[in-house]
Parts: sequence; C-alpha cells; structure tokens
Amino acid sequence: MKTKKQIQEIREKIIKGLEEAYKSLVEYKKQKNSPLIISRDGKIVEVDPNEILPTTKYKWH
Repeated sequence: MKTKKQIQEIREKIIKGLEEAYKSLVEYKKQKNSPLIISRDGKIVEVDPNEILPTTKYKWH
C-alpha cells in the first residue's frame, strides 16, 4: 500500500504532465493556426488559439 507522501508525489507528477500537455497543445495549435475545440458551459465551441493562455494551473476541487 502506498503512503500519503507517495500518493501526493504521484499526484503532483500527473498534474505537471497535464500542464505540460496543455502547453504543448496550445503551442501546436498556434503554429498550425488551428482552433481549439472545447466544451464551454456544456456547448462545443471553437476558440482561436491566440485567445488562449499559453499555460494553465490545475485547480483541485
């Protein structure tokens, strides 16, 4: 069984990976001048990649 510290370390690595994946996706979309397709208020919308922040922070609920 993993300790709380081990679980926290794994969680932090996962969050870091998600943040890096987001950053790479935004950079790629800007290079290709291709919109991001996201869900906003339950609706699928296209967003210009130049309107998106290049980084994001994970928010724990």
